[in-house]
Amino acid sequence: MHPTIHLAQQPEADELLGRSRLADLVGMLLDQQVPMEWAFSGPYTIAQRLGRDDLDAAEIAVYDPDAFVALLSAKPAVHRYPGAMAKRVQQLCQYLVEHYDGDATAVWRDVSSGKELLERLNALPGFGKQKAQIFLALLGKQLGVRPQGWREAAGAYGDAGSHRSAADITGPESLAEVRAFKKEAKRAAKKSAPGR
Repeated sequence: MHPTIHLAQQPEADELLGRSRLADLVGMLLDQQVPMEWAFSGPYTIAQRLGRDDLDAAEIAVYDPDAFVALLSAKPAVHRYPGAMAKRVQQLCQYLVEHYDGDATAVWRDVSSGKELLERLNALPGFGKQKAQIFLALLGKQLGVRPQGWREAAGAYGDAGSHRSAADITGPESLAEVRAFKKEAKRAAKKSAPGR
């Protein structure tokens, strides 16, 4: 039984996210400078264009780079910056092949603590600290991956009952709450910016 995910807000894309941890990692990677639903529907679009019902890190890792850019750039594009993101998705898959035999779940399977898991996520290409913490919170809150200290390692994103990020989205209502939180955080940051 796979977890029910609502990050793409599109049944087929969410179904893939529910059964594929690689799809979750790729969606998280794509989640920047585009609406979250667009980012998390990207793995499904990529799989469809590859003629698959799932993503395979080994296949993507060795895919012709120019052809992969073309795959992500076809209309509708997978991301606002399909060329840059095609490169990042391939780098992520190459890293997974090199370090984890292409198995995304191996990133967290044998970790002993949230701190160790955060370090592993932070080492993934395209994952900075914030993205790693959000994904760690997503693993803990929605995917049942909860090594000791995972909430602390995820920082504020691990807080129970919060509505800060993709980790907290379980449907349209929570999506609206996360959007409202982000909008308010942006407004507060702008207000406290130097020169105001």
